[in-house]
Amino acid sequence: MRVSAGTLRWVVVGVFILSSALNYLDRAVFNALAPELQKEFALSAKDFGYLISAFSAVYAFSSPLMGLLIDRLGLVRGSVLVVGAWSLVGMGTGLATTFAALVVCRAALGLAEAGGIPASGKAMALYLAPADRALGAALSQVGLTIGSSAAPRLASFLAPLYGWRSVFFVGGALGFVWIPVWLWISRRVRPFAGEDLPPEPAAGQQPPAGSTRSDRAKASGDPPQARSPGAGDIVRDVRFWSLIAANILAMTVYSLWTNWTTLFLVTRFGLTQDDANRTYAWIPPIFATAGGLFGGWLAGRMIRGGVEVRSARLRVAALGATLALITAAAPAVPSAALATAAMSAGLFAVTCLSVNYYTIPLDLFGAARAAFGVAGLTSAYGLMQTFVSPIIGDWSDRFGWSAVCSTVAVLPLISIAVLYLAFRGRA
Repeated sequence: MRVSAGTLRWVVVGVFILSSALNYLDRAVFNALAPELQKEFALSAKDFGYLISAFSAVYAFSSPLMGLLIDRLGLVRGSVLVVGAWSLVGMGTGLATTFAALVVCRAALGLAEAGGIPASGKAMALYLAPADRALGAALSQVGLTIGSSAAPRLASFLAPLYGWRSVFFVGGALGFVWIPVWLWISRRVRPFAGEDLPPEPAAGQQPPAGSTRSDRAKASGDPPQARSPGAGDIVRDVRFWSLIAANILAMTVYSLWTNWTTLFLVTRFGLTQDDANRTYAWIPPIFATAGGLFGGWLAGRMIRGGVEVRSARLRVAALGATLALITAAAPAVPSAALATAAMSAGLFAVTCLSVNYYTIPLDLFGAARAAFGVAGLTSAYGLMQTFVSPIIGDWSDRFGWSAVCSTVAVLPLISIAVLYLAFRGRA
């Protein structure tokens, strides 16, 4: 039976879902092994926060550069380079013997993994029709959940048998299995024909005859656009900076439960690292993906029902911010199971919010500048995590987890207030 070209292009999407899973697996095994790494390297929770910062700072500044590199090299060579690099660094982490070596490994992983999302996005643009790209992007998020959920399970299986270093070796080695699979697929599947459009003319050049911008837009399935704001217009727009500020505040909940879950369960409830990873730590990432899908669905339903677009997004985000208050309950409940339920609900709530925050730049600035707008939010998240992670570690040691969780829980509501003030009275 002959397989259609359209079906084969979805195979490419599946391959990049796997790359996203490996991307998050290689970064998340570090968090799953936090208690054992603390003992091995005599780390305080604040020291562990600095290791998260080393990854986050490099990741934040490298993302735009890695995107440019992948565009320059092309998807095939670019994706092979970044997957190979982060896999090698992941394996190298298993050889670290000092705190300084861990810092170098985390920073190097941040550099390599900064190319993961740009590569996946480029794959969706090249291989899917415009009408299918939103679904492709949603499916990419499934890869993040697979990786985040698999890391604790992998750690709980390998670490007791072969030691913590084996987890890094195996996790990194999986990337070298992915590379030949992608090379084989890439030689057999052609990109979507709609991408073979004449490029925009350079300054001073005339567009090819019969190929106006409107024509190209029609051919690609995108509507003709009015004049898009330039980057300078965007950075002078107070709404852009309000979004960045709101994202920094709200995503502290996401940063907390994607980096500290295992350590929280061990120190608050006295679990072993293996019990925490095997029984509980893999559950919250699943609810993060569910929250994102729910937030997108609910906003879409409200918009189709006649609610103004930005109003719908802010209403759904406000609902998520309110539900995120449950984060404060995680250290107060009597059992690890109930704490996991609170963590899961908090992640569900904040991703319900975040998918709408990350869509607002498209609403404000149009498709032509959406990437620039979203890049601002992504970089801001990385910088937030750089500075907040040592504080979380320090507070958890000095004041306990209740102080951390209670503070973080109210920040999404403050973020909503920031946006309402910035958008009030603006068309």
